[in-house]
Amino acid sequence: MLRPSSAVFVLAGIGACFASAPGTSLSASRPGLQYNGGKGLPSPAGVGAALTETYMRELTTKNWRVTRLAVIWPGIIALLALVSLGLPGCTPAEPLQIGFLGGLSGRVADLGIGGRNGAILAVEMRNQRGGINGRQVELIVDDDQQDAEVARQAVARLLARKVELIIGPMTSAMALAVLPQVNAAGVPLISPTVTTNVLTGLDDQFFRVVSPTAAHAPKSAEYHFRQHGLRRVVLVYDLRNRAYSESWAGDFRSAFEARGGLIVAAIGFDSSTTFSTLASGVLTHRPDGVVVIANSMDTALLIQQLRMRDATVRIATSEWAATERLVELGGRAVEGVVVAQYVDRESSEPAYLQFHRAYRERFAQEPGFPGLTAFDATNVALDALASKSAGQTLKESILAHGKFAGAQTPIVFDANGDTQRDTYLWVIRNGEFKSLH
Repeated sequence: MLRPSSAVFVLAGIGACFASAPGTSLSASRPGLQYNGGKGLPSPAGVGAALTETYMRELTTKNWRVTRLAVIWPGIIALLALVSLGLPGCTPAEPLQIGFLGGLSGRVADLGIGGRNGAILAVEMRNQRGGINGRQVELIVDDDQQDAEVARQAVARLLARKVELIIGPMTSAMALAVLPQVNAAGVPLISPTVTTNVLTGLDDQFFRVVSPTAAHAPKSAEYHFRQHGLRRVVLVYDLRNRAYSESWAGDFRSAFEARGGLIVAAIGFDSSTTFSTLASGVLTHRPDGVVVIANSMDTALLIQQLRMRDATVRIATSEWAATERLVELGGRAVEGVVVAQYVDRESSEPAYLQFHRAYRERFAQEPGFPGLTAFDATNVALDALASKSAGQTLKESILAHGKFAGAQTPIVFDANGDTQRDTYLWVIRNGEFKSLH
């Protein structure tokens, strides 16, 4: 038979167990539970707490009386019976695991780290609100090092961990490298920043929260021809992410030449190229403008070399370079450079302002476009997981969801996982991005 003191701990333990069980919602003012849609029902935790309080009062009474004990025991027995009937137990539910893949080291680290941080913030905010259907979310991060084989190995590790989906990668080259793996596994790949046209219109596991280059490179071409006054342009692009850079360059060329401009040269470079040699080669074509399609570090270093040789040639970049590191590394050389990017840094949308403030508080830096788009991509994933019904694949859940709430603009996927997102043009002045739209 239970001793009175032992019964106190049984009751307290049962109350705590129900209070922490998935699916319970306890009120601070009055213990209560909404369970299976019920309203106003007393929770097992509340019953346990009330009985425990009564029991403690009995224990403090000098003369313990069996008659009082007899009043309490039926409550204990009832609680134990409830537990035996299969109501939520004390063991916490296993967390939902999602993966993140991006370049966290090397020349593209600003893109990968910004994306990782955006994903972390989205997961932390969701967990603070209770997770997904009573389960916390765990983010498993891996580094693709902007290397195809490393990326494939990272995806294999993530798939071995049974992740529900993968956020990333952050570059088109890495997406092409790992897509066969996720397609074979039936695991969605939701990229914050991959824009190659090669992946447009395919019925696969790939989703993206930005438009392909065909939708936004022409906007840059229009601006540089109409407002910037460029007529003779050299395109310089990174061969290590050619799935993106050649896609962007081709779309820019088509739009620019359709308006009467001329692409006098298109020059690819890789890790064996020195920027001094590259800059000299670019300027031999006597362009009035140079458009660089590369990561922020290589773009900044090339622009410095161009400015050392020509202080007046006009320079622009694609969206890939549009992170804070371009300004930090480029210094005075990048003053006046026109930069395309996926984020409206002057947005007054309440959701964006809340995101921006939270990101700054959490990471002490600007989110830029990698942080914003990864935050959006991760919230797409979390919303789809939350709305997924029995027997439905996650891909089906994403497509059936309809409109997702982005921090700046809504996200709506077509049947092939593509979406539309505007791009914005900015100029660097006094070390800051200033709007041209």
